[in-house]
Amino acid sequence: MSTHFSDFLRQDQRLVMLRILSEVPQYRSNSSVIHNLLGQFGHHPSRDQVRAELTWLGEQALVSVDDIGSVLVVTLTERGEDVAKGRASVPGVSKPRA
Repeated sequence: MSTHFSDFLRQDQRLVMLRILSEVPQYRSNSSVIHNLLGQFGHHPSRDQVRAELTWLGEQALVSVDDIGSVLVVTLTERGEDVAKGRASVPGVSKPRA
């Protein structure tokens, strides 16, 4: 897989994670649920990759992350919702298409 294509997939996965969180109650879910839902959107990362991407999203202040051992519990931030809805952009996260 080319670097460019892998970057595109990673950026799209990050957007999909934010969009998943924007649709769930209380904008909160865990890494296991997010991993399972990503498959419905054509992404099939490992659980470790999901944890790494959620941690990255946390470093960008797009989600808050609570590590409870076997899973991460993440909550969408206001900034993350703006990115998910296309009202703001962050390098490393795809922009939603119209």
